[in-house]
Amino acid sequence: MSPELRSPVTVPKQIRRTLPACIALLLLLVLLSGSFSGAGSKLFVSQDPRFPRKIWQTWKVDPLGFEEKDLNVAKTWLAKNPDFRYEVLTDMNDMAYVEANFGPTGLNRLDIVYMYRELTARIIKADLLRYMVMYIEGGVYTDIDVEALKPVSSFIPERWNERDIGMVVGVEVDQPEYHNHSVLGQKCMSFCQWTFMCKPRQPVMLTLIENIIKWLKNVATEQKVPIGEIQLDFDQVISGTGPSAFTRAILDDVSKRTGQRVTWDMFHNLAESKMIGGLLVLNVEAFAAGQGHSDSGNHDTKHALVKHHYHASGWPTAHPRFNHPMYGEVEKCNWEPECVRKWDEDTAAWERLSPEEQQKQLAMKEAMAPPPPPPEAPPLPPDAPPPIPDVISPPPPPALDPALPPLPPPPM
Repeated sequence: MSPELRSPVTVPKQIRRTLPACIALLLLLVLLSGSFSGAGSKLFVSQDPRFPRKIWQTWKVDPLGFEEKDLNVAKTWLAKNPDFRYEVLTDMNDMAYVEANFGPTGLNRLDIVYMYRELTARIIKADLLRYMVMYIEGGVYTDIDVEALKPVSSFIPERWNERDIGMVVGVEVDQPEYHNHSVLGQKCMSFCQWTFMCKPRQPVMLTLIENIIKWLKNVATEQKVPIGEIQLDFDQVISGTGPSAFTRAILDDVSKRTGQRVTWDMFHNLAESKMIGGLLVLNVEAFAAGQGHSDSGNHDTKHALVKHHYHASGWPTAHPRFNHPMYGEVEKCNWEPECVRKWDEDTAAWERLSPEEQQKQLAMKEAMAPPPPPPEAPPLPPDAPPPIPDVISPPPPPALDPALPPLPPPPM
């Protein structure tokens, strides 16, 4: 081998001086990359200035198995947004989605995967799943019974810049005068979560998921049962995973990011959209028109973007509302002031009665109640013979021949 080949390679002094810094920078990039893909880091927020062109729904079955009413409503989203991707997570593929995105190959949040797997309350899983999808994917989430009245491009008024917005929500309930009410107080100020839009990796979505996990653990501990056996009433669902929890997390998040305390007062009687800290809030007509309260107007106004049909909102049967034994549910007042006032007065007077007098009034109420309707007979199979009537009617008299002369009148 020639002496030239055996001689050591000479590295310029400038490169020798900068090499350690380059190595350190490379290691830093590797570490940061690991933190972004690790267990739910809040450092990463999508840098794409646009909202993802996706529409997400969750339901029991995929679109091929939709009932006609669900299919007709779903089609409105495709018709109004032909350039959007449309996807439905179902009871058959939701667990695989959660494991793929929150398991070891995703965010490695095994606590979230475990909680979702153990839950049996369908409405809690539905709430949790929409938040998880919006954190991972972003785009538009909408319930299966919500009709699109206008395209998603209408969600952001022209005066706002899409790149400045991280999340779009609308007012649902705006009745703050009831904030001290024993039943209505915790649900009288809320954003709508049957339809909302956000960019992926919004920290508030992960915070909301974590709040729910913590709350569910506390409920299971208090009830001394496994997660799959917890029992929740209507108000617990609303405040634990539903609109109240959703609203609370959003207001807390905006307060932290803006350095000021943001309360519902900022969105009360909202006539036009308002933005603060990347949160765009639309007025009540946008996503919740026609409710009969909160000055929600109707679906014919320029602000109405969707229409909620409520035919998939049967979950309160498994999680009942507070039902006073004598005066029933205050929610039936639909926030009407005089009705709520009377319910409050009646229930307060009830508490002053003795147990004997309460039982007497309940007995009178039961005695005056109309009898329940008879149960409907099960439908007959197509090949079943016609039912035999209980009483056989005599045959009708034969028809008179019009060609015969009329009968003489009876004698006077």
